[in-house]
Amino acid sequence: MSGLPGIALADWRSAGQDLRFNGHAIRYWTAGQGEPLLLIHGFPTASWDWHYLWQPLAQKYRVIACDMLGFGDSAKPRGHAYSLLQQADLQQALLAHLGIGEPVHVLAHDYGDSVAQELIARHQEGRVQLASCVFLNGGLFPETHHPVLVQKLLLSPIGPLIGRLFSRQKLAQNFAKVFGPQTQPSAQELDDFWNLIAAGNGPAVMHRLIRYMPERRVNRDRWVAAMQATALPLRVIDGAVDPISGAHMVARYRELIAKPDTVLLDGIGHYPQTEAPEQVLAHYLEFRQRLEAE
Repeated sequence: MSGLPGIALADWRSAGQDLRFNGHAIRYWTAGQGEPLLLIHGFPTASWDWHYLWQPLAQKYRVIACDMLGFGDSAKPRGHAYSLLQQADLQQALLAHLGIGEPVHVLAHDYGDSVAQELIARHQEGRVQLASCVFLNGGLFPETHHPVLVQKLLLSPIGPLIGRLFSRQKLAQNFAKVFGPQTQPSAQELDDFWNLIAAGNGPAVMHRLIRYMPERRVNRDRWVAAMQATALPLRVIDGAVDPISGAHMVARYRELIAKPDTVLLDGIGHYPQTEAPEQVLAHYLEFRQRLEAE
C-alpha cells in the first residue's frame, strides 16, 4: 500500500471540470500553482490513475489532466475513429482553454506516452512548446511492445464482441498479469478502475480505442526521430517487471536515445504511479530539481 494518501474516486470526480472539444464533453482537473505540468493517462483507465501523485505535485506545480476522449468520465462516442493525434489535439485544446502559453512539462503513462511522443514531435516542429517529458511504462517503440491477449483480440475482427464482454473480472485477470507480484491492486482499486472504464458504456468503444497500436507503428519513425533530435530533457521511470513495456523497453530506449536518463523500479509492474507512487514522485522531483539547477 502507498504511504501517500491518494484521493477517493468520488472526491476526485467531484473536483472535475468540463470542456467541449470538437463537440464532445471532456472532463478535466487542475490544481496548484507554478510551472504547468500536464499528466497524460493510459489505456484503458483514466486521469484518476494519478491520484496518489496529484496533491504532492500540486504543492510544487500547476498540475493539469483530462480524461481523454473515450476514457473515464469524458464522452465515449460510438462509431468514432479514435486517434492518438486527435488526443494530442485535445491536450493542446485543454492548455489553450486554461490560457497556458508558457512551455509545459509532461508526465505520461502507457497510451499517454504515445500522445506525449506526438507532442514532442510537434514541439520539434514549433507547433507546441514543451519544457520536459517523463515517461512511465508505455510502448515507446512498437518493436518492444508486447500486448496482452485481450489487446490483440480487441484489434481482431471479433474486437467489438470482446469489448462488450469485457468485465471487472476480465480487468482483474489482466491487471494481475501486468502489476508487480507484491503490488497487486486491491479490490477497491479494481472496483474504481472498472467504474471509470464502464462509465458511459466504455467497453463498447474499446475496440476503437485499441487502434492506437497500429497507429503507433505508422508514426514510429517520426516520433523516434523527434526524441533523438530534441533538446528537451527526457526521463523514463519504468516498472521493471511489466511484461508489456518493462525492462526490455528500457533496454531499447538505451540503444536508441543518446545519453539516456532511465530509472528501473525493481519488482514494479505496468502501473508504477499506483504501485510505487512514492518512488515515482521521488524520481520525478529529482529530475525536476536537476533541471532547475542547470
